[in-house]
Amino acid sequence: MGPGPVNADPRVLRAMSAQLVGQYDPSMTAYMNETMELYRGVFKTANEQTVLIDGTSRAGIEAALVSLISPGDRVLVPIFGRFGHLLREIAERAGAEVHVREIEWGTVFTPAQIEQAIRETKPALLAIVHGDTSTTVAQPLDELGDICARHGVLFYTDVTASLAGNTFEADAWGLDAVTAGLQKCLGGPSGSAPATFSPRAALVINARKSIEAGIREAGDAVSAHPIRSNYFDLSMIFDYWGPKRLNHHTEATTMLYGARECARLLVDEGIDTAVERHRLHGAAMLAGVQGLGLAVFGDLEHRMNNVVAVHIPEGVTGDAVRGELLNDFGIEIGTSFGPLHGKVWRIGTMGYNARKDTVLTTLAALEQVLRRAGAGVTGGGGVGAAYEVYQDAARAASVAETGPA
Repeated sequence: MGPGPVNADPRVLRAMSAQLVGQYDPSMTAYMNETMELYRGVFKTANEQTVLIDGTSRAGIEAALVSLISPGDRVLVPIFGRFGHLLREIAERAGAEVHVREIEWGTVFTPAQIEQAIRETKPALLAIVHGDTSTTVAQPLDELGDICARHGVLFYTDVTASLAGNTFEADAWGLDAVTAGLQKCLGGPSGSAPATFSPRAALVINARKSIEAGIREAGDAVSAHPIRSNYFDLSMIFDYWGPKRLNHHTEATTMLYGARECARLLVDEGIDTAVERHRLHGAAMLAGVQGLGLAVFGDLEHRMNNVVAVHIPEGVTGDAVRGELLNDFGIEIGTSFGPLHGKVWRIGTMGYNARKDTVLTTLAALEQVLRRAGAGVTGGGGVGAAYEVYQDAARAASVAETGPA
């Protein structure tokens, strides 16, 4: 019940137990095509270049940035948590001239602040995290696409922490590049990074296409300024997933099975239904920790549905409480990073674990461990407050179905 990874859906693990097939077996290429189409639904995009990057969510970030950035490009990175710093570092390693804007952790930028920074720095690329689990808040993106379009700026975001648990629409919001991971709201294991790229982003990437010598054919592109990674060269990865089936690397077959099943389950549930599920159980967890008397960190207006950060009570050793929860109840919650390390716990309700039973069990266990640690908590306040959220939701659903009494 931490900020991720979380328990994978058993159906995903079952899919991953299937036997391997060759990467050019007709069934394998069919799985790849099916997976691309499923993730178009997940990202809410029509982008042809919707693929998996073999590696953790960080692999997706690195593939996007190293492929979109030419050395010397100006890149704007607004930072409101740990993972903005990660975007900055990867962009710098790709040779970018990085311009940073920072705000206090637990808050988000306004569209006006982003546009002002774009006017001042004139970047080729805006790179910003959507939901940052280090702070539990989500940066609003819906107005940034129009801003980027007006200024001729490519727009990239990482949605690892937020996708499938919070509203996200790649095309409607004007995104050019999006990367994610499986281990949070998608309900899978870490190790595959779904990603999507607009036609405009694909043009930038393919302008630097350089097919490696061992698989190059007559007429294949050889760039004087190739993408500075072979493994993460999206121009070749696009050809690997596309009709050309370029023999760029051996697909991580088992991870593809898992990623495909994550998307299949999500599309079958309905993206909006999944977001509402995360909203409901996240709201119950938020009410529950407040019902225990714990103070919540960050801007609640922009809190992600799937994770909440709470201040560790005075006199309580955070790691000791986490250890007792894990050892006595088999429940893991998270600590945090940087300026928040040792000051907050992060409790997730995401993916397979976004359920009523996990919320109530976690709150009941947390109450008992906090009592043993000497913290003043409201007896039964956590479970009671969560129950009220569920009862209100049930009443609202009943009215919606049958009409008011």
